Amino acid sequence: MGILGYLLILHLLWTALVFCQYEDYDFEDEYGGEPDHLPYYFNPNTQVEVPRFPFPVECAKECFCPPAFPLSMYCDHRKLKTIPNIPNHVQQLYLQNNNIEAVPAGPFTNATFVREINLSYNNIKFHMIDHGVFAKLSNLVQLHLQHNELEEFPFPLPSSLERLLLGFNKISGLPGNALEELPNMTMLDLCNNLLDDSVFKEKPFSSMKNLMQLNLGNNKLQTMPPDLPPSLQHLSLENNSISHIPENYFNRLPQIIALRMSHNNLQNIPYNTFNLPNLLELHLGHNKLKQVFYIPRSLQHLYIEDNEIENINVTVMCPTLDPLNIKQLTYIRVDQNKLTSPISSYAFFCFPLIRTIYYGEQNVTGSRPSQLRTPVFRRFLTPEEFQEAEDNHETLNQETEEDHEAEDSYFHPYY
Repeated sequence: MGILGYLLILHLLWTALVFCQYEDYDFEDEYGGEPDHLPYYFNPNTQVEVPRFPFPVECAKECFCPPAFPLSMYCDHRKLKTIPNIPNHVQQLYLQNNNIEAVPAGPFTNATFVREINLSYNNIKFHMIDHGVFAKLSNLVQLHLQHNELEEFPFPLPSSLERLLLGFNKISGLPGNALEELPNMTMLDLCNNLLDDSVFKEKPFSSMKNLMQLNLGNNKLQTMPPDLPPSLQHLSLENNSISHIPENYFNRLPQIIALRMSHNNLQNIPYNTFNLPNLLELHLGHNKLKQVFYIPRSLQHLYIEDNEIENINVTVMCPTLDPLNIKQLTYIRVDQNKLTSPISSYAFFCFPLIRTIYYGEQNVTGSRPSQLRTPVFRRFLTPEEFQEAEDNHETLNQETEEDHEAEDSYFHPYY
């Protein structure tokens, strides 16, 4: 080895020594404290510390205002019969699960910055809400009034409102001007009320240009709601008495991502009804369907359980094959129909991403409930996945409707 080789080795050793000395350097010896820049280690048990107010945070004596969240006031689950006075700084007000019957204007006199109010699970009636009490809250974004005794829609409301939850009340009508002044509304929940088709006469939803989620489930509707805004992405109409979907109904709703129409009286669906570019989830279980329909490329989850389907015509669902635009369907639930044989293996060419077809039990007249199964999955699963499917097959066939309840509500992440 030449002299240059020895010099290179000495240089590398010197560099390593200097680096190790830097790593072992004690900042406290030099500065008497910690270095300016220390590595950050995430501790999930550490709570974010909110900067303290320069003055004592006011809080109603009936409630709790945590120091870590000085803008929130918790008055829930306290058997309150009246609403306490709300300090000026409060932005989130939680009054759910009490015995409140009225919403007077007095407690909200100073609540100029409140953004969220939760009054769910109380005993509030419409005539016990002071007129304009909510409309004066110009920063209000979210209002919870579900599970009360409201007989009418609680208007007027502030134009700032974005999310309104009115489910599980006794609302039977929507005044024509009730929703006109809510341009920022993105989510409206009116499920489990007493609404019927008469509420659509004045086109109450047509002016809600930013509405993305609408829940009208568990009402008394017999027809599809007309004049819904094109911005709609999530529509829930389950547990009504709708028997027909007009042809081209969804042409003006191209943004629909999830549609729920289970537990209605649907019998025939026009072929191209659900030809929507963004549809991911379609629930049509517990109807009276006898035939399938066209499946759009985007659809991933299809629920058609508990209908009267005797044969699933895959060609109707998928009339052509396009290798460059494969269909995205991954899950089909078809239990409680009248199928006597598994879906044709052609389905796996039309829907190459499909992972599960849940057959469950079939309601075949004159015989015991049949168990169906298709062996085609082997071609679309890895050996490990196939073995797992084999091991779990008996368990899957014993699934009940309750096992799927968690799949039957897309609103819960939002409401």
